[in-house]
Amino acid sequence: MSFSEVYVEAEVCNNSDVKNNEMKQFDLGSHGKVLLIRQGGKLSAVGTKCTHYGAPLIEGALGQGRVRCPWHGACFNVSTGDIEDFPGLDSLPRYQVTITNNGRVKVKAKKSELESNSRIKSMGKRECYNYTTFVIIGGGPSAAECVESLRQNFFSGRIIMISKENALPYDRVQVSKSLDAPVEALQLRTDDFYKTNDIEVKKGVHAIHVNCRTRSVMLSNGEQINYEKLYLATGSRARLIPLTGSDLRNVFTLRSIEDSAAVYGALGPNKDKHVVILGTSFIGMEAAAYCIDKARSVTVVGRDSVPFRSVFGEAVGASLMKVFMDKGIQFKMNTNIKAAYGQGRNIASVELKDGNILSADILIMGTGSILNTEFLRGSGLTIDEDGAIPVDDKLQTNIPGVFAGGDIAKAPVFCNGGKPATIGHYGLAQYHGKIAALNMLDKCVQLKAVPFFWTRVFGRSVQYCGYGDYKTVRIEGNVDDLRFVAFYFDESGKVVAMTACQRDPVISQFGEYLYQGKTLHADDLNPNPFSWAKCVAKPICKP
Repeated sequence: MSFSEVYVEAEVCNNSDVKNNEMKQFDLGSHGKVLLIRQGGKLSAVGTKCTHYGAPLIEGALGQGRVRCPWHGACFNVSTGDIEDFPGLDSLPRYQVTITNNGRVKVKAKKSELESNSRIKSMGKRECYNYTTFVIIGGGPSAAECVESLRQNFFSGRIIMISKENALPYDRVQVSKSLDAPVEALQLRTDDFYKTNDIEVKKGVHAIHVNCRTRSVMLSNGEQINYEKLYLATGSRARLIPLTGSDLRNVFTLRSIEDSAAVYGALGPNKDKHVVILGTSFIGMEAAAYCIDKARSVTVVGRDSVPFRSVFGEAVGASLMKVFMDKGIQFKMNTNIKAAYGQGRNIASVELKDGNILSADILIMGTGSILNTEFLRGSGLTIDEDGAIPVDDKLQTNIPGVFAGGDIAKAPVFCNGGKPATIGHYGLAQYHGKIAALNMLDKCVQLKAVPFFWTRVFGRSVQYCGYGDYKTVRIEGNVDDLRFVAFYFDESGKVVAMTACQRDPVISQFGEYLYQGKTLHADDLNPNPFSWAKCVAKPICKP
């Protein structure tokens, strides 16, 4: 039986109701809502929610030809609905718009897309006679986006994705936020999706050597694969601090879904465990927030004075620390763990550098990461001492046809004058995957990276956008109530980054401002520190 798509159609507003460089949300009768956007005199209609976690786009930032999600920074083209920056994989549905003779706006939409509020871009097909092989080493968000972008841009050859984990790509940001989430709930795509689109996924196997001269990859199962183009997106692994007792049972790092399951299992149902977390990284702090109502006690041990200080600054770090303390989480700062001690094979306590002894049934180490590039030594690739792989603004390495992205890439940062850096952000890794795919197809697309990341603890989301070393911080709002915007200035007075809490969509507006190649300086923030935001949707505008 053939499938017949059901459409719904209705008049939603007057043509004059949506001004230029404006977006408004309207009901499409009783069938759902649509987002109308007018730019350059053209009226477009797209889905209303970000396809990542469902944030209302009407509360986001309208840029020049795209709208940016207010929560996590994903971007969508206002004319096509296509996703242009990440996180997320799906695009927005695009609806048909007509203007009636009496000046009313009529929108026609597929009922299925109104209900799902998402759309997977059309995929090309594998051609059986095309033996060109592209290999993607990695099973994370960057690899996942790369293989999809290759098919979406109608590459018809063979695509092979090599995943060290015995799982399909999944939402890795949930590893430290939802330790009890099953992998099936976090998977970005299903097995059927990859099979339907002729994308070969080799799970539970990893590359042990790459030979760029012969264009071959040797796998841990003994298989050798030859390639025409190669994308390296192997990410990083958690750093295990060497200390006495680190081999005891219930000493964990937190990087994979298996790690999450192991910590969750060790917590048990009785809320009787003492949890110690070493490190005040995002992973460590998010794990502390998750564990506090599932354990007898949670103590965070950190070498700095407050959490997040190197990223957010002293004041913001102190205010976030107070939120954690108000929830019952204890802190031992300006110290470190000297040793762990056990009863039998299980950890029972830890000794701090200052001599204090803490009960510890579980120890989680959130103390940084190591880049997974050791297997590339001797491949012909240029690799820095820390394992990072230098790439150009197309993500190509020193070897033509070999690209690298995600955590391992030392790539130009567009919003920081093109200076290269290694940045371990989930959304940026996905963006790298898209850019790498386009350039593997010889489309010569330049990287325009604007880092955007977030953390969410106890119902509060803290967002950060930008990149660069800062010397001074200016805070607008009340940092104690976590309703603020912080501006970070370099030594010249340039705003290199912003962070905010409960002030949507200012960080998304700043992200679009940077993407447009614009810069802010201290003088631009006076007398109104947010006057620049009105320029985000306009091609020519000064704050």
